[in-house]
Amino acid sequence: MSTDYPDEPWRLAGEAFVSVWVVPRRALPRVTDTVTPLTIGGRAVVVTAWIDYTPPGQLSYHELLATVAVRPERRAGAHLAAGSITEIWVDDEASRAGGRELWGIPKDLATFEFDRFDGFTASASTREEWIATATFTPRGPAGPFVPAAFSIAQSISGRSLVSPVRARVRARFATAVWTVNPNGPLSYLAGRRPLINAHLRDARLLFGRHRR
Repeated sequence: MSTDYPDEPWRLAGEAFVSVWVVPRRALPRVTDTVTPLTIGGRAVVVTAWIDYTPPGQLSYHELLATVAVRPERRAGAHLAAGSITEIWVDDEASRAGGRELWGIPKDLATFEFDRFDGFTASASTREEWIATATFTPRGPAGPFVPAAFSIAQSISGRSLVSPVRARVRARFATAVWTVNPNGPLSYLAGRRPLINAHLRDARLLFGRHRR
């Protein structure tokens, strides 16, 4: 399988099934030393997403990720929303290589099963262990296209790297039931229930910066 990947920014398309969790700060996995989790009353926000990237995007693959909300940069023009990806799996070698080398995103490989019969059910596992399974049931029609902009803050060789993301999606609420391996890499979510769930349709993303 090829590890050749596009230069940034990546232009991606597809759909996502997203859950928002509230987790005690002490339960979070270790985030990079270059960021500070955003907390309220000792609790942090974690966003997980199952994503199916499809044409006309530059790459096609499946993904499961967990992102911790962090304090945004204090500079003019910085996005108000920022996150740091702590766990992420893909089933594409090019995506794995590009994520690590361009942005310091700790992508690993996994095997996925996506089933869209009567809703959406997904599962992910590595060669060593099962990670998680989730079933989403969308509610109501999708709304109009909505623009969004945020930053992903990672580090490469101890150096902070903040990358912009711009998106355009159609969203609708959903219900979701998760089962997480209590001994796996997402164990801090095991036994918890997400606060909010959503289905993001017809997504278009621009990830990264234009290089001069």
